Amino acid sequence: MNKPINSPFRYAGGKFYARNLILRHITPHSYYVEPFAGGGSIFFAKQKVVNNWLNDIDEAIINTYLIIRDQPEELISYLDGEQATKERHSYYKNEFHPQNQLEAAARWFYLNRTSYSGIMKQQNCYWGYGDKYSMRPENWPRNIRRTSEKLQDVKITNLDFEQVIETVPDNTFLFIDPPYFNADQDKFYTHSFSKDDHYRLCKILKKHHNRIYFLLTYDNTTEVRDLYEWAIEMHDKEWNYTISRTDDQKKGQKKGDNFKGARYKGKEVFILNYDSTANFFDQPKQLVIGF
Repeated sequence: MNKPINSPFRYAGGKFYARNLILRHITPHSYYVEPFAGGGSIFFAKQKVVNNWLNDIDEAIINTYLIIRDQPEELISYLDGEQATKERHSYYKNEFHPQNQLEAAARWFYLNRTSYSGIMKQQNCYWGYGDKYSMRPENWPRNIRRTSEKLQDVKITNLDFEQVIETVPDNTFLFIDPPYFNADQDKFYTHSFSKDDHYRLCKILKKHHNRIYFLLTYDNTTEVRDLYEWAIEMHDKEWNYTISRTDDQKKGQKKGDNFKGARYKGKEVFILNYDSTANFFDQPKQLVIGF
């Protein structure tokens, strides 16, 4: 399978609603890498190329990717008959203890599909399923199978981002979507990302800017713009998105209320080390940058 599909997961901070904006800026490439894969919205939205590599520091999501790629029917069989209920959500969250990687993936998948905004951090992993907008359990097998097809021959790893960037071949294209610079991201992710990590990311990209292509998405702040003032392009971007309410949250709402939830604007900066208007695959710009 090489056609665009949706991410199999719900993921806080994912780029589902910004997919088209991002795809317009991606330069031609034959080797594609995401050091912060998360829900992988961009990988799943684009055509696969010769070489594809998804990486994330979160071992639970990476295990789930691997099980979906390599054991889709076993995962489907394990989840067969599951229902999306608050009781089952509470069971998987608080009582169930996986005995192997398949069971760990089943737990992660169930909670991800039924938790509010796909937030998986234990303290903030709340019931958030609604029949009218969530993917129903009877559709999970189709989701898993099509995801497995797209993940075939994709390299999937659980490494620190620096190790990934250090080892990618020359002329690799990287879509880089780290946690926000100025956000309380500890509420959403099981692994924290410190200010030092942000500086480390900038340093490693400077080091390799002459041999790779990257599109980096960040919160649009003065600190981020100053850090990457050496980049070739910066684009201020906005897009609309909706946070849906659960069925429980809709109870008591007046008929005229927006049951789908409030609309928001995503505001970020896209940072590139190449000319995104070029119609050819030239070498990355040769910049003279000090550390």
